[in-house]
Amino acid sequence: MFAWCTILFVLGVLAFVDSIFNMGDIFRKVNSVFFMLISVGLLVRTATKMKTQEHENLEDQISKLKQQVKILQDGEKKLQEF
Repeated sequence: MFAWCTILFVLGVLAFVDSIFNMGDIFRKVNSVFFMLISVGLLVRTATKMKTQEHENLEDQISKLKQQVKILQDGEKKLQEF
């Protein structure tokens, strides 16, 4: 998805340059500024989702480690009672 966002942003930049320099009729019907803004928004959204996913993965790892520590502590208590 990140690659598609990058391609969309590059196309937006090309559309903007095309509209400024009046090179051709390629992107005249498409509003290049909106095209670029939407692609930047998509890039930001993708980046924040990636960070959120990384954060959720770390929280899952922490909870699993807490469970393992609790199991080990319970096992240690049972050994001390024995």
